[in-house]
Amino acid sequence: LKSYTKTTHSKHWLKKHPNLLRDLVPSRMEEVFVSDITYVRSRERTHYLSLVTDAFSRKIMGYHLSDDMSAGNVVKALQMAIKNRKTTWPLIHHSDRGLQYCSALYQEKLTSGQIKPSMTDGYDCYQNALAERINGILKQEFLLEICNTGKELEKLIKESINIFNQERPHLSLNMKTPNEIHQKTEEENLPRLILLT
Repeated sequence: LKSYTKTTHSKHWLKKHPNLLRDLVPSRMEEVFVSDITYVRSRERTHYLSLVTDAFSRKIMGYHLSDDMSAGNVVKALQMAIKNRKTTWPLIHHSDRGLQYCSALYQEKLTSGQIKPSMTDGYDCYQNALAERINGILKQEFLLEICNTGKELEKLIKESINIFNQERPHLSLNMKTPNEIHQKTEEENLPRLILLT
């Protein structure tokens, strides 16, 4: 039997936010970020990979590999995504209702970045389907090799995400790569970006 590693604990007292994506289809890059945590294994132990992905371009904007799912580790993926952000227009961050995403630390980082939180309504995995699909692509196409150590795995993940963003075409993107779509929409909105800065 395949062992199961739980990555979401949603029965907690922290504030949960409404689902803002119910009637929203992203029409440009950096309008919606989706986040999730998945487990990956090395021969040392089980590790946890936090990802923040742009819902329009499918570009992985931020990631962090850690040995636990503490908010302090998960927020590092968000920090990278914010650092890689090119725009200043309104942005929604969508996730499940896990303890890490509801934590004061994570919510304060969203607030300081002027990012509006959105969360799934409960246990419906389809409400965060894109984030989970990105997890699946990485694990099924790129992270097939079992690394000896966490350090080796960290290096493999970095290389895999670079390839995913720069080289892997997506059917949903008309066989273009996430970087191509992200760059294209950035150029299309350049006059607006100049006005906003």
